[in-house]
Amino acid sequence: MKLIIINGPNLNLLGTRETSVYGNQTFEAYFEVLTKRFVSIELHYYQSNVEGELINKLHETGFTFDGIILNAGGYTHTSVALRDAIAAIKTPTIEVHISNIFAREEFRHNSLIAPKCYGSISGFGLDSYRLAIESFIK
Repeated sequence: MKLIIINGPNLNLLGTRETSVYGNQTFEAYFEVLTKRFVSIELHYYQSNVEGELINKLHETGFTFDGIILNAGGYTHTSVALRDAIAAIKTPTIEVHISNIFAREEFRHNSLIAPKCYGSISGFGLDSYRLAIESFIK
């Protein structure tokens, strides 16, 4: 099985950004934990703060990978273009959020991408990514 985790804007700052919300572990360190835990899965990771680059990565992987785990960050609530990119590809995509977006500011309660995703996981910290991987395994 071949999966990719795609992280959007500001997630490159995990470990230092709002640690009360996002924790103090970098994503790179957590990705190492995931690759050691899921040795039979070919895991890839990509992060960009640029919407168009995220769309390009969805197009690049959306026909050859078995699954995409997408944390679109703030673009979750604003990007029709990301929604359209998910709709255009064949690879199932799971929306992931570290925090519980429904327990935060009102504007975060609406996900434009969720209706085009296979499912959504939020509020379990970095473990949200593990849960997404496990859902692809099942």
